[in-house]
Amino acid sequence: MTTKTTNASRRVFLKQSSALGLMGLLGATGMADEPKPTGKLKSGKRIQLAEAGPMIPPVPAILLTVNGKPGGPDEISVVWTFVIEGKPPQIGISVHKEHSADELIKLHGEFVLNLPVADMVVAFDTVDMSSSKTADKFKLSGLTRGRAVAVNAPTVEESPIQVECKVFKTIDVPPTRTLFLAEVKATTVHEGVCDENGRILVDKVPFFGMTAGSGEFYTMGKRVGNIGMTKNRTDIKY
Repeated sequence: MTTKTTNASRRVFLKQSSALGLMGLLGATGMADEPKPTGKLKSGKRIQLAEAGPMIPPVPAILLTVNGKPGGPDEISVVWTFVIEGKPPQIGISVHKEHSADELIKLHGEFVLNLPVADMVVAFDTVDMSSSKTADKFKLSGLTRGRAVAVNAPTVEESPIQVECKVFKTIDVPPTRTLFLAEVKATTVHEGVCDENGRILVDKVPFFGMTAGSGEFYTMGKRVGNIGMTKNRTDIKY
């Protein structure tokens, strides 16, 4: 693994072959001694909820950073994120058209996804509940502004994982959303976040996720398996 460190953040620069460390958030840590399933929920009567919604268990909490307009503050936004492909590393985000990030991503074409940890949850919610139209969200949240290594965008230095992205396709999704599909140009991590093979150590870092359906934050919890476990494989990352 090729490494590159900075004095300020102790970051490790990962080659693209292992760049999409985000995938480890799905449990693909590839560690030995696979845990055994402990049981399953009992089947019962299925209930249709009064209101349809995208009820999904916790997905990674993400702080997106992008350059501001000339003379204006850089932007931090909370966005929904999804993986498109591992090789080549590609990721997608969903942004509300009314948010400043939508206009700024279209303007600059580059951004960074910063993964927060549990002790950043107050700063995370401060960002989510605030508008860059009225305040500099870096100052408001107390987060530290950094710079990306491969794209022209700011970063959140407290985030143990930063995924640097360049947009290759924009999709309008009526009535209120824009999907940005992007190539991962670089991934940097704090030391101790990944093992020597570039696999994310979820059990070592208190990442948290957001639930669609309750609006709550949860830490990732313990690992219960990995991709390929039914075939005795531990070599699949994405």
